Amino acid sequence: MDMSVASHGRVDVRDLHIRFQSKGQDFEAVRSANVHVRPGEFVSLIGPSGCGKSTLLNAVAGFLKPTGGQVLLDGQRITGPGSDRGVVFQQYSLFPWMTVRANVEFGLRMKGATANERQAQARTLLGLAGLLAFENHYPDQLSGGMKQRVGIVRALATSPQVLLMDEPFGALDSQTRVVMQEILTNMWQRLRISVLFITHDIEEAVFLSDRIYVMTARPGRIKAELDVPLPRPRTAAMTSEPEFAAMVKQIKGLIREESIAAMGGELSEGGLVGLSTEVGPQGVGHLV
Repeated sequence: MDMSVASHGRVDVRDLHIRFQSKGQDFEAVRSANVHVRPGEFVSLIGPSGCGKSTLLNAVAGFLKPTGGQVLLDGQRITGPGSDRGVVFQQYSLFPWMTVRANVEFGLRMKGATANERQAQARTLLGLAGLLAFENHYPDQLSGGMKQRVGIVRALATSPQVLLMDEPFGALDSQTRVVMQEILTNMWQRLRISVLFITHDIEEAVFLSDRIYVMTARPGRIKAELDVPLPRPRTAAMTSEPEFAAMVKQIKGLIREESIAAMGGELSEGGLVGLSTEVGPQGVGHLV
């Protein structure tokens, strides 16, 4: 795999609209969204639950057809899934009957690569992910973090132009998640592939990304586009820097506004004050 700075992998989401029909009702998931990923750039989408982040990513993957607007890869309209886009989901999607290396080689086999080509590519990427010693293990012999590393390596093995990641660390415990973030940013630093990354974790988005798009409550629109001021390569020590804390605070404020909006009339800024009421030993009966 070419580890030089990427010259391909530009994603352009232009005025994207996505609507569904559900139980006879018209459901608007995404409205007038514009997102751009430059070649070799790491971009995250973040927002409240149900805001359309994964829906937008699925349109880039070619799994969903837009109701309106365009989704382009290197200037070409995306009309369906393709090997130019690798996808990593939160759920582990490994074949349990295949070894780690066989899982990584699967896409290469489908593309007609020779046995020697498959082995060389798979072993190079497994080494980069710190998994070469486990190439002959089966998925049920691996930890959750290791399984997800194999999933990332498998998505990279076919040399896609873009890596699409839908909350890939969401199922991991907090400590494993932090380690996975460091592994991913180190791999990205070597490969410089374009990445569109979905997450609910603000600190994760800031640590990994060059730019962050914050989405509104449904129907999802782009509320803010933010450049991350941290230098590359990223290190764990940067999470203690004032610039990191300031960006996390800014994004928390933006998402809090949208999370409240997503709850409709159930909560308001004034309504949140009541959540601090002390019930006391007599229970809640005296409050209603």
